[in-house]
Amino acid sequence: MGLFSSQIPLKQLVVLCRQLATAYDAGIPIIQALSLVRGKLHFSQASHSLERMQEAIKGGSTLTDAVRAESAYFPVYFVETIAAGEMGGRLDVMFNDLAGYFEDRLKIQRAMVSALTYPCVLVVLAWFAGTFSVPLIREAFGSIFGKGPAFSFGRYLGGYAWFQIKTAFVLGLLALGCMGLSRMGVLKWIVGWVATFVWPIAPVARRFALARFFRSMALLIGSGVPIVRCIERAAAVTANPYIEQDMLNAIPMVRDGSSLVDAFARSRYFLPTSHEMLRVGEVSGKLDSALRKCAQWYTDEAMHASEQMAKVLYYVLYLAVAGLVLYVLLQFYGAYFGALNNVL
Repeated sequence: MGLFSSQIPLKQLVVLCRQLATAYDAGIPIIQALSLVRGKLHFSQASHSLERMQEAIKGGSTLTDAVRAESAYFPVYFVETIAAGEMGGRLDVMFNDLAGYFEDRLKIQRAMVSALTYPCVLVVLAWFAGTFSVPLIREAFGSIFGKGPAFSFGRYLGGYAWFQIKTAFVLGLLALGCMGLSRMGVLKWIVGWVATFVWPIAPVARRFALARFFRSMALLIGSGVPIVRCIERAAAVTANPYIEQDMLNAIPMVRDGSSLVDAFARSRYFLPTSHEMLRVGEVSGKLDSALRKCAQWYTDEAMHASEQMAKVLYYVLYLAVAGLVLYVLLQFYGAYFGALNNVL
């Protein structure tokens, strides 16, 4: 579990979903599949969750009820997709879909970490070097030119250490505050706002949310679930409160008999290509196939956008380091020439 969430880590979800998909494709009953997968997991919370799910199903609960009881440990997409798959009798498709989705997410996460590790290390080093050198320059020149007390390196190190301790304490308070907001359900609205409206994160987050929406819609419609129920379930799967509300705004028009194209015409997040795919799917009568293609298109677009975001963040971090180095140099020469001018 993470500091800000009790959910199972993404790497464990990939293993869990792929093994469940393989076991279900092999015809193994769900209770036995849960038992087999549980024995291969190395994360205790995931193992305990599967054990409780297994016991709940043995007691007569559905898989959906068992998963919902563990919703504190599984992402919304996982819970809602399983519910959709069981409702439509498409658990085989659902398990493979989940496995592919979380594998794509893990691939993107690793690529982002790989691209940003070196610049982040530079930022951390620049922070410690900058906060160490700038005050040192001021005190040293002040002492040399008689504008301050005699310089003591030991005293300066003590002051520097105390400054870093105070900084760490402030960061710890911020982390605790974020943890509290997360437990109260407020943090998701803050994170959702950043993911929806702040560039360069927004293009990636929006496309992944819509890819989840269209995947779920395709699964539900192909299973014969009523269209209004499909929209409600698929909107919950976006895991973004702002996009979810935007999707739900289409329901009144659908209830009044409008087509999906007309119902989603006012959406702020649909791209023109998705509207055309929806139109083709409704006209041809192959809506579930069109929705799957739309989901794949959004996934490909999100992958491309994530590569662009990684490059942007990479150069932003480099510019931040360069700016800090420039600031240190300016402080050095400013202090030097200022003290020299005072002496002269």
